[in-house]
Amino acid sequence: MSIPDYQSIMLPFLALLADGQSHKLAEIRGSLIKQFKLTDAELAEILPSGNQGIFENRVGWARTYLKKAGLLESPQRGLFRITPRGQDMLASQPTRIDAKTLRQFPEFLEFVGANQTKDDTPQPAEMPDLETPEEVLEAAHQKLRGALANELLDTIKKSSPRFFERLVIDLLLTMGYGGSRKEAGEAIGKSGDEGIDGIIKEDKLGLDIIYIQAKCWEGTVGRPEIQKFAGALQGQRARKGIFITTSSFSREARDYATAIDSKIILIDGERLAALMIDNNVGVAPLVAYEIKRIDTDYFWEE
Repeated sequence: MSIPDYQSIMLPFLALLADGQSHKLAEIRGSLIKQFKLTDAELAEILPSGNQGIFENRVGWARTYLKKAGLLESPQRGLFRITPRGQDMLASQPTRIDAKTLRQFPEFLEFVGANQTKDDTPQPAEMPDLETPEEVLEAAHQKLRGALANELLDTIKKSSPRFFERLVIDLLLTMGYGGSRKEAGEAIGKSGDEGIDGIIKEDKLGLDIIYIQAKCWEGTVGRPEIQKFAGALQGQRARKGIFITTSSFSREARDYATAIDSKIILIDGERLAALMIDNNVGVAPLVAYEIKRIDTDYFWEE
C-alpha cells in the first residue's frame, strides 16, 4: 500500500481516539502505520527538502485539520483526545472525513480562509488539494527550479566554448575544490589537448589532480568520447577526471565510465544546472521563504 494522502488519514486518526482517552501522537502514528501496512521503505520517504518524512508530514496535517474543525483537542502538550463534536462525527458513521466534510464547521472555514457573503453566511472554502501545504510548496519550488534549469542550459548553450570552460572552473571552485583560480583555469592545451580542457586540484594542498573535459554539445555523448577522454587521462598518468556536457550521455557511455579503472564522473546538462543552482553559480537568489514550526523544547516545563 502506498502512503495515504493526509485527507485519507483523517477518519482513521479520529477513530483511534474513539475511546475518549488522551493518546500520544507517537502512539497514534504507530497505529496508523500498522493500519495502512506501510513498509520501512515508504516510511523512509522524505519531502524533497529533506526536512521531514512524507508520512509524518501528512499525519501532522490530518491532526491539524481535525483540531481546527473542533473534532479533537490537545489537553496537554503531545496528547490528543476526541471532542464531543468528534464523537458525534463518528456516530454518523462516515465513510470518509476530508476537507469537504470539515467545511460544515465555522472554525474550519475561518482556518482555511473561506469568504463571507453579505449576510455573513460562510461560503464553502476551495477544496484543498490531496497534498499538504508543504508538498504543494515543494511542488511549486521544483516547478520553478525546473524552469530555471531549462533557461540556464539554454543560456549556457549560447555561450562560447571558452566561457563554458571558465563556467565549469567557477563551479568546481565554488564546490570546494582547491587551488587558485589561476591554477584551476590552466589549460592543458588548445586544439591538440587530447580531450582535456583543464585541471583542478582535488583539495587546497593539491594532493591529487582532477582533469576536466567540458563540452557544450547538443547531441548525446557516446562511448567513443568517453574512451577518448579515458585515454587522455592515461596519457597524463591521471586517475580522476570529470566529463561535463550540456547535453546527455548514452547508456553505453555511462556503463563504460563505471567499468574502467580510472574514476570518471559524468555530469550531464540536467545535473550541471542543478549544481549551478545549488551553488549559486550563474544564478542569484530572488526571494526566500522560511517554513517554521513550534519549538516544543521552548515550551517544556519541568
